[in-house]
Amino acid sequence: MLSYRHAFHAGNHADVLKHYVLSLILDYMNQKDKPYWYLDTHAGAGCYQLDAGFAARNAEYEGGIARLWTRNDLPESLLHYVDLVHSLNADGELRFYPGSPLIAARVLRSEDKLRLFELHPTDFPILEENMAEFGRQALVQKGDGFAGLKALLPPPPRRAFTLIDPPYEDKRDYERVVQSMADSLKRFANGVYAIWYPMLQRVESRQLVEQLKRLPMAGWLHVALTVHRPRSDGFGMHGSGLFIINPPWKLHDTLADVMPLLQDLLALDGGASYVLEQQAA
Repeated sequence: MLSYRHAFHAGNHADVLKHYVLSLILDYMNQKDKPYWYLDTHAGAGCYQLDAGFAARNAEYEGGIARLWTRNDLPESLLHYVDLVHSLNADGELRFYPGSPLIAARVLRSEDKLRLFELHPTDFPILEENMAEFGRQALVQKGDGFAGLKALLPPPPRRAFTLIDPPYEDKRDYERVVQSMADSLKRFANGVYAIWYPMLQRVESRQLVEQLKRLPMAGWLHVALTVHRPRSDGFGMHGSGLFIINPPWKLHDTLADVMPLLQDLLALDGGASYVLEQQAA
């Protein structure tokens, strides 16, 4: 299905959680001298304008990045993520929001590589344009990220961080995520993998994390943030989460300090909560 456009949701609470954790993992990856690859199976357009077009229709960013935008009392790690967004808005006005490829490109070192996949016929050329400044460091491919991942693992430097965040409009995406991770772990068991998922009332969403926990792996971390109570009509996303395989060992402690604050900042009602659990290697 090609109808999904992330621009409608750019900068919302789910993006804040996903991209904050993304920036943390990349920072930890940078602490070792050996180069690595960043792989993004559903890269989107790379950057989004918030004050016009799709993003302005629902203005979901107002309940997400906008709540952190002017804060000067944030923990250092959270402030680093917000500073990445500030770097796209030199005039101080929140007008542009970076997607995961652009965040990664601004954190990676010159010796590291990006491999990005996008299937949507409209978003792909926009992604190419947004990543052009990074030259040969960023390879953008039009295609199915699940299939593309098979061809890249294991990567030449034998270090990689892979983000998997399909739109899940097609219920088969849940099954494909689990299958892709099972295959990826066979090909490259030592890689770091982050699977993003929406918190919905559909059964596939509720079962995904337990299915991922049953995969053969050394260790995992699961973080999720609920921003409001589920709607009585059963529709809509009330939160999101990330399941991380082979997480950096300091990640749990950092999130344990910051998630209570993030819950308070992004809560829409008294039903806001977070989950943080791990199985150490």
